[in-house]
Amino acid sequence: MKEISAIRKEYALQSFDEKDANDNPFLQFEIWWQHAAASAIEELNAMSLATAGTDGKPSARIVLLKGYDEDGFIFYTNYESHKGRELAENPFAAMILFWKELERQVRVEGRVVKIPSADSDEYFASRPKGSQLGALVSPQSQVIKNRDVLVNKLEEVTGKYEGETSIPRPPHWGGYRIIPSMIEFWQGRRNRLHDRIQYLRKGESWEHHRLAP
Repeated sequence: MKEISAIRKEYALQSFDEKDANDNPFLQFEIWWQHAAASAIEELNAMSLATAGTDGKPSARIVLLKGYDEDGFIFYTNYESHKGRELAENPFAAMILFWKELERQVRVEGRVVKIPSADSDEYFASRPKGSQLGALVSPQSQVIKNRDVLVNKLEEVTGKYEGETSIPRPPHWGGYRIIPSMIEFWQGRRNRLHDRIQYLRKGESWEHHRLAP
C-alpha cells in the first residue's frame, strides 16, 4: 500500500482556459480528438463506460467509441450483455476518455438510446469476419462451462458461413448513442490545480463554466 500511495505524476504539458473553450462542446471535442489522433495514442477511442440498473449499483468497463457527432457518442455491444440489461432498465450512462499522453480526459453523462437498425447493420458489415463470428458465438456476460463452449460454437458457425461474403447482424447485437446532458474537459495542471471546463445542456443550447479541481 505504501508503494502505491507514493505513485504520483506532475501534470504540466498544457492549459485550458474557459476563454479558449469553444461555445459548442462538440466542436471543442473535435479539436481535442484531432489533437489526440495526431499524437500517436494507442486506442485513443478506448473509453470507460459506466451504467447502473434499477438497483442503483454502478458497473463499469472499457468499450470502444465508434462514432460521434452533435447527436452524441456511439458504441456497440450485445444488447443482452450486463450493460445492455442495465441500459434497458435505466437508460442513462457516463463515459470517460483518458489520454494520458496529453494529460487530458473528457467526461460525458447523458441519456442512452439504440441507434437505428440500418446503422447497426452498416457498421456490423464493416467489421472483420472474425469479429462478426465472435458476435454470433458469444452469449456475452452469461456463465459458460468453459472456453470449449465458445471454441466449438465458433467452429460451427465458421463452417456455416464458409465462403459467404455477407454475415447477417444478430438481432441481439447493435449500437447505442449517448445523448449528452453534460460534457467536461479536463486538462492536468501543476499542483493538482487542474483545468476543468464543464458544459451543461440548456434546452437546445449549451453553457459552460470552470469547475474547481
